[in-house]
Amino acid sequence: MNHALDTIATGLDAAQTMMDTISDNLSNVNTTGFKSETPEFQSLLYQNGIQPGAQSTGQTVYPSGLEVGTGVKVAAIKDTMTQGTLAQTGNPYDMAINGTGYFQILQPNGQTVYTRDGSFQPNQNGQLVNSSGYQLLPNVTIPGNATSVTIGTDGTVSITTPGSQVATQVGQIQIASFVNPQGLQPLGGNLFAATTASGAATAGAPQTNGLGSTNQNYLEGSNVDVVQAMVTMISAERAYQLGTQVASAVDNQLNYLAQAASGA
Repeated sequence: MNHALDTIATGLDAAQTMMDTISDNLSNVNTTGFKSETPEFQSLLYQNGIQPGAQSTGQTVYPSGLEVGTGVKVAAIKDTMTQGTLAQTGNPYDMAINGTGYFQILQPNGQTVYTRDGSFQPNQNGQLVNSSGYQLLPNVTIPGNATSVTIGTDGTVSITTPGSQVATQVGQIQIASFVNPQGLQPLGGNLFAATTASGAATAGAPQTNGLGSTNQNYLEGSNVDVVQAMVTMISAERAYQLGTQVASAVDNQLNYLAQAASGA
């Protein structure tokens, strides 16, 4: 009976993890560039009473075994890498990556991190930075006298100045890709760090070597499917309720056995 309680406890923990993940997804439904997360589960070890194929007699074998599972565990929580909807903002410094890639961001500690959030603006020195003030890499500086800024789908940054009708290139956006983007480590603030699992970043100009394009005046929305999240939430909630009912039934059986033993 204690085995049953231990087993159902793993199921309750799994259902709670699913609810936690759904809560995080729904909380970030309006977060720029957010990728929804999905837990993956694995069964735990089995207790084998009879091995399938074991000899039942000298001439026969058991066609099936006697195996009791010990529950479930969370194997991983993976990001869903589908692209979110691109929404027009009208801000010339906003950029969305249409396709593969991440913007490169320089943190104050000198570490390069990565993001799909293309909400940029010039700082006091004209350098493009994210909402936390972290610099976009490679550095792009917009002169203070710029009258217009154009960012091409290939990442070319051009400006015009007063009295000139000719555009001047002032920078080149580069984006990075990874062999296994699922292996990136979330840092919060829409930022990710490369890991051994993700592999090293490979940077290049947009629209080269399979990289996506940069879309000026757009931001990528969250890819959270609210309807699917609600359906999954109901399923996880029901699984938790059933688990607690099983735990209650097992507890009642244990009490019955204890009373029977005390009265024997």
